[in-house]
Formats: sequence, structure tokens, C-alpha cells
Amino acid sequence: MENQKPLQNGNNVDDNLLAVDNCDRDGDGSGLIFLGTGCSSAVPNAMCLIQPSDPPCHVCSQSLSISPDRNPNYRCNTSLLIDYCSSDGKRNYVIIDVGKTFREQVLRWFTFHKIPRIDSIILTHEHADAVLGLDDIRAVQPHSPTNDIDPTAIFLTQYAMDSIATKFPYLVQKKLREGQEVRRVAQLDWRIIEEHYDKPFFASGLKFVPLPVMHGEDYICLGFLFGEKCKVAYISDVSRFPSNTEYVISKNGAGQLDLLILDCLYKKGSHNVHLCLPQTLEALKRICPKQALLIGMTHEFDHEKDNEFLMEWSEREGIHVQLARDGLRVPIDL
Repeated sequence: MENQKPLQNGNNVDDNLLAVDNCDRDGDGSGLIFLGTGCSSAVPNAMCLIQPSDPPCHVCSQSLSISPDRNPNYRCNTSLLIDYCSSDGKRNYVIIDVGKTFREQVLRWFTFHKIPRIDSIILTHEHADAVLGLDDIRAVQPHSPTNDIDPTAIFLTQYAMDSIATKFPYLVQKKLREGQEVRRVAQLDWRIIEEHYDKPFFASGLKFVPLPVMHGEDYICLGFLFGEKCKVAYISDVSRFPSNTEYVISKNGAGQLDLLILDCLYKKGSHNVHLCLPQTLEALKRICPKQALLIGMTHEFDHEKDNEFLMEWSEREGIHVQLARDGLRVPIDL
């Protein structure tokens, strides 16, 4: 496949950019790499394989005959890697969320896209599909049997910090107890961020604005706004936008996004803690980004067929929207 033009502020991109084949790994500058675009249980759905229906689930059964790197319907937990090339040419690698499928994502996409390390980690929340890969961070850190390495910065809310301290006490513990043996574990530099768009922070030189959203009416999850030249918002787990957050990312509010990466769980109906396709498309019409990529899909979505529908919707509504796929790399000017 031919190289695609980078996403640049104020310029249209190739019509095929958002459906670029994941074999496109050339080009200079920054890029967004979709390490995972699936729901918490991932795709294929295990039950579709161990107790297949009659006829079998078309999307899930593809995993038995098509390798994951060639199967756009094979989806790991949602995660985004930002390959950030600063003005001095230095590259930094920032990952958003480290879920249950993190190790698989490293083996498949870090190797494919030649990602040598992780410089910073940002967490949207502390649910399993966002944090249960934290133990495996040690696999992408320099080896030291005594843990004598520079820790990787990790940005998260205090609520997430308290939860992770319970889930992974050995990752948070600063000093060994008397008589406790040294065991190699991931070395992390925990940095608390606030749940407010007026409290931005910097990770590996890139500015991030927290975007609090409702993930069910009893839970606040964070999305993030980043990019000075191109404005990108990443919102992976949302059921409702508070008005202040929607204003920050709306064309009729603080300014139009160049790219919105947005939650979309099911094709039909609604869900109590996620947007589904009808609500996602309504949100896109309100927010009006230049382009959008959808993530967090279940096995209800067939990548090729549903992108045909979305292409028709895009032409009708004037907003280019497609389903993302694992391994997709979008060149972008940050």
C-alpha cells in the first residue's frame, strides 16, 4: 500500500487515511498506533468458539482461519500508543492504558512497528481492561535483577492509584520489609493527575488535557485531549459527556477537533456504561470533529461491512468516520 499523507492541521487528508492498511509503517514524524480496538472481553468472543452457534458467529469464526495480523476483526483491549516526534527530532512513546491483552499487543505491534520502549503511561481509569497488563511493563524495561533502573512515569488519578495499590501492592511498594527478598518487578513512577480539563499535564514532552466523562452514572473515567498542531481527543469508555467536557472538544465550543477517537460498544440499542453506535453517531454530529475513529467494539461489528455503512454515513453527514483496527498507524502532526 502507498504511504498516506500525515494528518495536518487545516488540511484534508487522503480519503483512505482512516482505513489505511496496517502494513503502512513508513514515514517520518509522529503517529498514533492502535494497539487495541476491542471491548473488555476482546474479539473473538471466547464463547463463540467453545460453544459455537448454528450458524457460527461470522466475526469470531474468522479467528480460526485468518491470522490476527491479517484479521481486522481480531481486537485486543483498547489501547493507544502515541509515537511522538518532538521538534528536536527526539522520539518518545506514550501509551494510554495497559489492559489484559498488553503482552500480546507488545509481541504483535511493538515488533511490527519497531517500538523499542515505553517512555510514559497514562491511565484512563482502573478497570481490568485498562490496568491488568501493568505487571508486564517489566518486559519492556531494561533487565535488572535488583530493580536498579529508571522507573517509567505513569499518570493516573488518585482514585485509580488507590485501586491499583490494592490490585498490585508490589508495584507500589517503595521499600522492602525486613527479610523480604528482592524480586524483579516493573519500576513505575506514580504521578497523580486531576480529573479536570483545567489541570493539564505533560507526559514525555507532550501536553495532555484530562477530559472527565461518565462511564455509567456512578463512575468518572478520563479521556484526553492532546496535540498543538492537530487536536486529538481519545475517549475510550463513556456513556455520557458532561456539558463542560463536551464544550472543550466541540466545534461550537472551544474549537473543532482534527480527530476524535471514540467509544462504540454495540451496533444497536444502548448500554448503561458505554456508547453504542446510535449514541456514538449522535455524539459525532454534536461534537463535529473533522474525522473520527471508533474503538471498543464487540463481535457485533464486522470491520469491512460496517465501514461501508459508515462511509455512506460520512458522505451524508460530512464527518469522516470509520472503525479503527488493531495495528492501524495514523501519521499525524502533533
